[in-house]
Amino acid sequence: MTASTTTRSAITATGLRKSYGDKLVLDGVDLDIGEGTIFSLLGPNGAGKTTIVQILSTLIDADGGDIRIAGHDLAREPDAVRATIGVTGQFSAVDNLLTGRENLILMADLHHLGRDAGRERAAELLAQFDLAEAGAKPAGSYSGGMRRRLDLAMTLVGDPRIIFLDEPTTGLDPRSRRTMWQIIRELVADGVTIFLTTQYLEEADRLADRIALLDGGRLVAEGTPEQLKRLVPGGHVTLHLTGADELDAAARVLGDASRNEEALTLQVPSDGSVRALRSLLDRLDLASIEVENLSVHTPDLDDVFLALTERTETRKESLLR
Repeated sequence: MTASTTTRSAITATGLRKSYGDKLVLDGVDLDIGEGTIFSLLGPNGAGKTTIVQILSTLIDADGGDIRIAGHDLAREPDAVRATIGVTGQFSAVDNLLTGRENLILMADLHHLGRDAGRERAAELLAQFDLAEAGAKPAGSYSGGMRRRLDLAMTLVGDPRIIFLDEPTTGLDPRSRRTMWQIIRELVADGVTIFLTTQYLEEADRLADRIALLDGGRLVAEGTPEQLKRLVPGGHVTLHLTGADELDAAARVLGDASRNEEALTLQVPSDGSVRALRSLLDRLDLASIEVENLSVHTPDLDDVFLALTERTETRKESLLR
């Protein structure tokens, strides 16, 4: 889902800084997020992800940096920015005592849509989020997945073109999470820009056009999911041989491989590409070595996350010595 190089910027930030007392939370963060794309911000707890969302959504002020959202200068035109964005936070904004329809109508009133337009918009969103039958029931009776769908529907009442989703699927079961993923994809297909923070690395991998990894208040890596995975070594092919003789022969042919005598396996470094795999099998075939089966492992975002945040921790420790 890589964004076109000609895509206009929905959000740009240069030199974004924020401190709380002596604690530096953001230390010169730069962002450039294209319109109609999904941008995911990852990082360990306390890295500053929620602080960035709060600044970009006008909830708190930055200490420094230039920010433009939908072409508007955030510092000079906060009202214009608010008119173009929507925010779904970590904690639901749903009122449990109101019905689903009443929650949406309340948001419509806050957006000054007018009585008829507000009720029409509420009906549209209930249908869009598969909540029409539940619309007359108190939101307190909804399941977790239904509440998150209603929460996002409330965010959409004002038809925002940029939406901040701060850990939107935390606590949801796998089925509800995938339902949310599909809703997010549909929004982007309609041209909406999504700024996503998540603790689920699979979620970022499945959804995001671009991912940035924030650690210690700084961006330590940014790129497409595939680009980030190539930053970390460790890809390999595990070959399961048919016997000890084949294991010895394959080890001689392949050279740079780790062997497991008991399991009759060889672990061969590889980037996992079709070309590399074909070359490996051709070498074995040329030597008449039979392979019972094989498995391919390529680094995933978990590997990237652990490797890059570990580097940051190591750098911090070295500075303290």
